[in-house]
Amino acid sequence: MSKDKVQIFDTTLRDGEQVPGCKLNTEQKLVIAKRLDLLGVDVIEAGFPASSPGDFNSVVEISKLVKNATVCALTRANKKDIEAAAQALQYAVKPRIHTGIGTSDSHIKHKFNSTREQIIERAIDAVAYAKSFVDDVEFYAEDAGRTDNEFLAKVCEEVIKVGATVLNIPDTTGYCLPEEYGAKIKYLKENVKGIENVTLSCHCHNDLGLATANSIAGVQNGARQIECTINGIGERAGNTALEEVVMIMKQHPYLNLDTNINTKLLHSTSQLVQQSMGISVQPNKAVVGENAFAHSSGIHQDGVIKNRQTYEIINPLDIGLTESLIVLTARSGRAALAYRAKNIGYELTKDQLDIVYPQFLNYADIKKEVNDDDIHQIIDNSKIFMSRKVSA
Repeated sequence: MSKDKVQIFDTTLRDGEQVPGCKLNTEQKLVIAKRLDLLGVDVIEAGFPASSPGDFNSVVEISKLVKNATVCALTRANKKDIEAAAQALQYAVKPRIHTGIGTSDSHIKHKFNSTREQIIERAIDAVAYAKSFVDDVEFYAEDAGRTDNEFLAKVCEEVIKVGATVLNIPDTTGYCLPEEYGAKIKYLKENVKGIENVTLSCHCHNDLGLATANSIAGVQNGARQIECTINGIGERAGNTALEEVVMIMKQHPYLNLDTNINTKLLHSTSQLVQQSMGISVQPNKAVVGENAFAHSSGIHQDGVIKNRQTYEIINPLDIGLTESLIVLTARSGRAALAYRAKNIGYELTKDQLDIVYPQFLNYADIKKEVNDDDIHQIIDNSKIFMSRKVSA
């Protein structure tokens, strides 16, 4: 059975850059945009041109650079923003304007001091005006996660009529549970006239740690685009992590969903974004964290040494790493010590291991983590005759 393609919409350079202290200059953005295009993302949201001259210029230069992905620019639902986006995208091979407005009662009342009817009118006008500049127009219903489904369906139906090609259904505050968000996508699929002619998109935030789960629930219920960032960076608690949703779809074949992402570039892309933005991911970050393929527990290490799949569901080669890490600590067993010793040239017999292991534990209690130099020292101190069978 052929798999459905899920488009990957990367907003690292727009929503991701909204992290305090993470402002990138145009040159840095171009380096990341080039890598995202190589990675295989379908859409690069390059920025918000109306927000500043710097952002405008970045979108212009990214539009000139990117050859494969669609280049997208964000706007609010007003003509000035849309005109700025259209001008910034003039060099793009595949330009997209991303315009929209808040649709929840909270946004309508407190943000816009408006009515539902007026919000629909503004949405229609924005999409129609954007459509006069580009063929590909994405509409976002901000705070869709807290928007009444019946009203949300009505908004979606109206913007489809005037040319929207993609409907972005953001869980802007990260409030939805996966079953709620999935049900919202399903409701739109079943109740919006013309929905079969557009792409439904998931844009989920991580305020409650549910961004990835919600995005997967969305595509399970008919969405075919996920909006995400490298390392899950973004405002507040961040956005859906690109590497997580991509690997979930790759590792669960029964979903019958696939992407165009070259997963072997995920780890190096993660490193590039960390270095450029000056924000390191936590060591236990899924897929790309420093400890994602590191094992320190003796039971786990023994299992992985015997067969990697006992404790790893992802092959590290698939994301661009060369191997798993066996980290030697006081919790490590004899098998892990013998494995690491062999890697640096020592073939320890059982009797030799019995002599070396207690000294190793003494080192581990003091140092917390034992490195290769320590192993050499431990074996030298053990005064056992060793011949180096493998070059270090």
